[in-house]
Amino acid sequence: MDKQKLNAILSAMEAESIPQIIISDPAVIFYLTGAWIHPGERLLVLYLNQNGNHRLLVNDLFRQTKDLGVEIQYYNDIQDGVEILSRFMDPAAPVAIDKSWPARFLLRLQGLNAASSYVNSSAIVDGVRQIKTPEEQEKMRIASRLNDGVMDQLVGILSEGHTELELKDILAKLYAGAGCQGFSFDPITAFAGNAADPHHEPDGSRGKYGDCVVLDIGGLKDDYCSDMTRTVFLGTVSDRQREIYEVVLEANRRGIAAAKPGNRMKDVDDAARSYIEERGFGKYFTHRTGHSIGLEVHEAGDVSAVNESIIRPGQCFSVEPGIYIPEENIGVRIEDLVLITKDGCEVLNHYPKELRVVPFPAEK
Repeated sequence: MDKQKLNAILSAMEAESIPQIIISDPAVIFYLTGAWIHPGERLLVLYLNQNGNHRLLVNDLFRQTKDLGVEIQYYNDIQDGVEILSRFMDPAAPVAIDKSWPARFLLRLQGLNAASSYVNSSAIVDGVRQIKTPEEQEKMRIASRLNDGVMDQLVGILSEGHTELELKDILAKLYAGAGCQGFSFDPITAFAGNAADPHHEPDGSRGKYGDCVVLDIGGLKDDYCSDMTRTVFLGTVSDRQREIYEVVLEANRRGIAAAKPGNRMKDVDDAARSYIEERGFGKYFTHRTGHSIGLEVHEAGDVSAVNESIIRPGQCFSVEPGIYIPEENIGVRIEDLVLITKDGCEVLNHYPKELRVVPFPAEK
């Protein structure tokens, strides 16, 4: 296991007076061991104990071929994996269990009286994962740099008149060509009125002269996610579209300026949201300002009006204000990832975000 990450979790456990913990989330197990294991409905557990009696419980179907730095306990389909887990636990001590563990396993463990009490461990593990190690930070930079290149290629072909679904298919090839493992999330390619839906799923719509185009894309590189949104215009931009774009751009810049140690996550949201409200578009900004990102595109720690947590160096999250007006067929979102430094933040996306109109033939 990664000793630095393991020790950080053990220290957090000690601070919360938690002597033992059950981790079932495959992303967290990868975070600690370097092995992706997707068990389906079968039991997968990394058990950590302050006394060092660590175990990884894995079904025989997922036998590991390399040393993961932790003793592995295998079980088969006719064995009771939870009962085997209980043998390593201290029944007189509390145990912390992550939010991902299915209730059928937890109820069985409780029936075995395997611990004195049961608490949620997710805050412990999520808090550690929020602070990216130097190695993780560099992987985030690389992933975002590749995403810049893919966005440049995607914007460059908009004038060819592809449908939203065709753009999604092209994106998959662009990410493969960039050396990525694939999408870090299902991309959003949205023309005109579809752009006014923040989570639009690409369909057969084809762009028209004068449309706004929201491109929300991200790729996976060395298991780390990128994420960026740009909005461009086909052939021309109206005064109304320009006004909305400039408001969102300024909100994005203000949110980024507030992303620094000592501020709260809600301060970033407020910096972006208050400007949009000031300009009269508040009711059209319908989602939080951002989310944490790393091994998963949406990790714990959102940029919202209710998140009072203090921003710390090493955190990485998005700043993505938007304005969506369905009745006017307008949607604009501009998103960047920020990596918090000791005195501010580093913006990981470098693809230009000034208003851009791409060549597109006018309708005859």
